[in-house]
Parts: sequence; structure tokens; C-alpha cells
Amino acid sequence: MLEIEVGGARFEARFEESAAPQTVAAFRRLLPLESKLIHARWSGEACWIPFGELDVGIGPENATAHPAPGELLLYPGGVSEMELLFPYGPTQFASKAGVLAGNHFATIVKGAEQLRELGPLVLWQGAQSIRFDER
Repeated sequence: MLEIEVGGARFEARFEESAAPQTVAAFRRLLPLESKLIHARWSGEACWIPFGELDVGIGPENATAHPAPGELLLYPGGVSEMELLFPYGPTQFASKAGVLAGNHFATIVKGAEQLRELGPLVLWQGAQSIRFDER
């Protein structure tokens, strides 16, 4: 189980190992992961973590441009930089280059009721510290 702490909220997410095994393995290599969660600019009701030129050695896998709230996406890079998308409401994953498809690698299964509060917190109060770890 993936544990996520951000903005005073705690979430638990299920890894989508059968649908995205390479992405899950690549993300696990980054754990524990601490970063800043910022509000998305082009994707609707979502937050994101930019990773710049980091290359985790994967391609598209279980990719979608329309994740549901709590469906975490890892975009391995290409048209845009590598990033993690954290949707909290209606989302169409995009960048300044247009629509992107990210790898759906984890789904929030506990704490989802806090998602609607997280987005406005990040939007109006700025970047929030975020931590991912596996238990």
C-alpha cells in the first residue's frame, strides 16, 4: 500500500501492479519520495509534481488523459517533462504542448473524501510538502 501525506491529509493508494507493472516498479525505486505538490496549470482540477529531466526508463503503460479523482498518473517524459499528476476533480491531463497521457499506476482507496479540500488548499495557499512511502 502506498501512503501519502500532504497538506495535513493522509491517503492510502493501491498500486495498479497488473495494469502498470513497469511504472509501479519505477515509482517504487523513488521511495521514500518527498517533494512539493503544486497546482496544475493546464489539466483542470489536479495538482502535480514536476520532475524535470528525470528518466525512470519506462514508456507508456496503462496511459490515460482523463483520470478520475484519486487516480495517480506518472508521465515518463517525452513531449513534456516527467511528472506525477494528482487529480482531485474533473481532469484532462495536458501541458503547454497539448493533451498528454500519463501512466495510471496507483489509485487512492482511503482518504478520498479529502481530495476536494486538497485542490483549493494548493491553489490558494501554494505548494504543499508531500511524502510518499510504502508500508
